[in-house]
Amino acid sequence: MSVSGIEGVLASTGTGYLPKIDSGVEGSGGGVFGVSLTGALSELQSLQSTSGELSLKAVTGNLDDIHQATIASTRAAVTLELVSTLRNRGVEAFNEIMRMQG
Repeated sequence: MSVSGIEGVLASTGTGYLPKIDSGVEGSGGGVFGVSLTGALSELQSLQSTSGELSLKAVTGNLDDIHQATIASTRAAVTLELVSTLRNRGVEAFNEIMRMQG
């Protein structure tokens, strides 16, 4: 089971987090996807923390380059949208599977 589609999405966020995915893994039960999602969540927490720190520095006047805070904030927002979309798609897929069983 390959999750190559998520690699491109994570790369496009600019988070720098790309898990090592073994394309030869078959029948992993979603383990690769779980690792990818867990890594994305960890990266999201890190990006939000960095964004908060830089925003605080910008407000207090201790930040030399406001662009750093803007970029950090945008990265955190884009990553949050990605994780939220993945969650919503997962819930939709689960609900669809439940409807098929009925």
